[in-house]
Amino acid sequence: MGWDSALLLSLAVDAVMLTWIVVPAVLLGILVGAIPGFSAQNTLIILLPLTLAMDINMALAFMVSLYCATHLGGGIPAILVNMPGTGGAAATTLDGYQMTLKGKAQQALVLCFVASTIGGLVTSIATVALLPFLAQVGMYLRSVEMVAVMVFGLVLIAAIAADDPLKGIIAGFFGLMIGAIGTDHIYGTPRAAFGFLELYDGVPLVPALIGLFAISEAFSMMERSTIVPRSAVVDTRAHWADTLEGLRLSLKYWWLTIWTSFVGLLIGVVPGAGASIASFVAYQQARMFSKTPDEFGKGFAPGVVAPEAANNGVTSGTLVPLMAIGVPGGSTAAVMMVVLQYHGIVLGPRLFIESPEIAYGIFFSMTLSYIVMLFTILPLARYMSQVVLIPTRILVPMILSLTIVGAFANREYVFDMSLALVFGVIGYIARKTHYHVTAILIGIILGPLFEQYLLRSLRIGQGDLTILFSSTIGNVLWAFVVLSVLLPWLRSRQQERRRRVERETPTALTGDQPR
Repeated sequence: MGWDSALLLSLAVDAVMLTWIVVPAVLLGILVGAIPGFSAQNTLIILLPLTLAMDINMALAFMVSLYCATHLGGGIPAILVNMPGTGGAAATTLDGYQMTLKGKAQQALVLCFVASTIGGLVTSIATVALLPFLAQVGMYLRSVEMVAVMVFGLVLIAAIAADDPLKGIIAGFFGLMIGAIGTDHIYGTPRAAFGFLELYDGVPLVPALIGLFAISEAFSMMERSTIVPRSAVVDTRAHWADTLEGLRLSLKYWWLTIWTSFVGLLIGVVPGAGASIASFVAYQQARMFSKTPDEFGKGFAPGVVAPEAANNGVTSGTLVPLMAIGVPGGSTAAVMMVVLQYHGIVLGPRLFIESPEIAYGIFFSMTLSYIVMLFTILPLARYMSQVVLIPTRILVPMILSLTIVGAFANREYVFDMSLALVFGVIGYIARKTHYHVTAILIGIILGPLFEQYLLRSLRIGQGDLTILFSSTIGNVLWAFVVLSVLLPWLRSRQQERRRRVERETPTALTGDQPR
């Protein structure tokens, strides 16, 4: 389809006319995203009768706005109480919560909001311009290439565990072992399910996420009166100056926001890949290319920007295969497909010829939702940051109640509530013994996907491992993986050499002997 200015103008006007439905969808999405366990998918299924009764353009604007807002909302509890609302916000806890502990919750929230909205805004506009090309990306990223993408995420375990590699490796392998629970991909036999039918599909992500982060953090909160130390309480009072400081940091890292959002867009195009993978890969890449990688994990602004921009970049990518080839890129896109098919919309290449207002209109609605988000959520950062001042004797019961219900809401199994508590105990023990819960979660998320893509590749190659290096794109990705491993090591050696030279230089000038 050639660019039709009249059509584009018409789509923009139509999107603006739907602002009245976008605003409540954004507010609902932020609320849903901030509660662990309540995903956009669950909410859209509950609201399916409502969306089926709506006009198709109105229904799409509502669903897309809610979906995008949940990705932004997931970062709020990740920053304030170390409790990611969605899997895509798990990487945000690494630096976001550390900023809160330093009394910089408001700056972290502003970084999160700006990175999310700008990242989502840029990728939704880019998707409209590059839609035909992006539709082909999913075709080129096959099992072989996805194995390399998964390894990108697993390399992050080594980065997280830089201070104590042995404990990091143990935590990562523990997560991979938990991720191996479930039915075997080839023979269909259950592994380590201990007779629980609920584990035959593998360990569900939501109870694991809730337990490792939310419940274990709630247990830790019981040991102190407030989230932040008493000495930092005075500094966490809300000031507009802190909002401006967050905006200044956002402007400083504008390029990081742009390129990590495109990382999310490309990963989102691949059916089955999602925000969790994108955010961990973006965090790992941001750390690798940073001039100060040692600052990551200690409350460093880029550690909030990279994962939030990436997990919102995924929102556009997830919808590309749905509109271009009729294959939903994720569970939320599958719910949207139901609504589209109910209204008689035929998905696939002909959609762009027969109904371009639907094919492109959904991305215009997404662009509008991110603009609405930016202006509605940003002023609220100074009030949200006050959550850290609520006494833990009030906060902990609220967190435990909401998260336990959230664990049940995903699959509606009582078993998942018990599973969340078990993971809560595991997470609490891990925190007390200084094992990184994020390394465990990476193993749980990426382990099954890595196994799935690896086995699929080996079956295609009839057991020949060289199949993993048979693709040009795959080989380029493998080269980046090697670079990801070697670059931090080379950089640390360079810094060590520089420090040694600095120590020896005064000695050489003065002639004094080193003591």
